[in-house]
Amino acid sequence: MALTFKPLADRVVIEPVAAETKTASGIYIPDSAKEKPQQGKVIAVGKGTKEHDMTVAEGDMVLYGKFSGTELKLDGKDYLIMRENEILGIL
Repeated sequence: MALTFKPLADRVVIEPVAAETKTASGIYIPDSAKEKPQQGKVIAVGKGTKEHDMTVAEGDMVLYGKFSGTELKLDGKDYLIMRENEILGIL
């Protein structure tokens, strides 16, 4: 499915990975205790700027800060839009 939103300049659209519902030892985590996910898949990438070439590409799994980006809801799905410099690294 093609995304109908194209980010501008050095912005990136990320689809967050769902938060874990169970710990490694098998204990279920209630919704009130879940943390906001900090990794996701890059869905769309802007063209960059004259001073900044983009280093991430569509399909990359990335790690970002807990409170990074702006939430965006498109076609019933949740996304984050953020500048590339808010991304901490590629997984």
